[in-house]
Amino acid sequence: MPNASQPRADAVLSAPELRVDEEAIRANVRYFSRLTRGRLMAVMKADAFGHGPVASAAIEEGATALGVASLDEALTLRRCGLDVPILSWLNPVGADFASAVSQRIDLGVSSADALQAVVRVAHRLGHRARLHLHADLGMSRDGAPASEWRSLCELARMAERQGYAQVVGIMGHMSCADRPNDPQNLRERLRFDAAVRSARRRGLAPAVTHLAATAATITGIGGDHDLHRVGAGLYGIDPSRTSSELRFALSLRAPVISARRVGAHVSVGYGARFITDRPTHLALLPLGYADGLPRAASHRAEVLVRGRRRPIVGLISMDMAVIDTGDDFLTPGETVTVFGPGDQGEPTVADWARWSETIEHEIVTRIGARVSRVQRRTQRKEPE
Repeated sequence: MPNASQPRADAVLSAPELRVDEEAIRANVRYFSRLTRGRLMAVMKADAFGHGPVASAAIEEGATALGVASLDEALTLRRCGLDVPILSWLNPVGADFASAVSQRIDLGVSSADALQAVVRVAHRLGHRARLHLHADLGMSRDGAPASEWRSLCELARMAERQGYAQVVGIMGHMSCADRPNDPQNLRERLRFDAAVRSARRRGLAPAVTHLAATAATITGIGGDHDLHRVGAGLYGIDPSRTSSELRFALSLRAPVISARRVGAHVSVGYGARFITDRPTHLALLPLGYADGLPRAASHRAEVLVRGRRRPIVGLISMDMAVIDTGDDFLTPGETVTVFGPGDQGEPTVADWARWSETIEHEIVTRIGARVSRVQRRTQRKEPE
């Protein structure tokens, strides 16, 4: 990620810019900290869902642990001096487990091969690896299948007796938590409870169990466990569509490159998929699908300019998008808001997800490296 900088109120955009509102993230963390009664693991995977260095803010506002997918992400957080539990749950058997063990990174383990790879490293170093055994509850992706769960627990207990591992957690993930009334949720909760009981019968004593992510935390269907792994919600995304308290934290803006007046029956973009039906004005933005604007949103998406929403017309290109500004002739350099929190009538990440027939998670994590990031940091007051 490019280095974040403090924005100037009078700055004129010279290139597309993604602004990260740290106070919005802080407010979302406070909401989830209250909701979970302080049992919050803030998920920072994929560069904090594209929001950058916000882990410290999450901890300051009540998160007690951090979660990521890859070990590289976990080690990056630890190198930042964050002295809280950090869990990484998606690693190949050849990952740098030596660094994980020495840096006190908790590791999600879902197979005997992964467990044995970690234990071998811990044995060589003379340390205990901190493990969270991961049970598959019905998604058939990460997590140990039910047929392998008993043997995984037995191997983990053997490693504990040998002094090379400590099972500190049992984890699972729900497939339909965004639909709280789906009967699959009950089935998966029962499977998780059974997995925890099975682990304890085999002598394991995990300090924490965790099942709920954002949707299950908001709706309460996974609320009776020790931790909640909340990622999307910290950034304003509610997959369950039931909370009105979350705030989007990203604003994407771009300067107009050029503008022109065209007549009726003029084609725009590749394939001549759009033909003007009247004389109008067009403006060119230096943003395209290489920067994260989904091509699937072509002919549907809108932007905000001069206080009005205007449609993107023609196919979104790799580097460019064209907007139809009607009677307004835009000046090169004028700022267009592609998406934001919606307070000023601009499109939101949810709008872009709907236009692209995808989810908000994909929109916020796909903004390309050419777009500069500006971190709008909150100045915290010291107590008097």
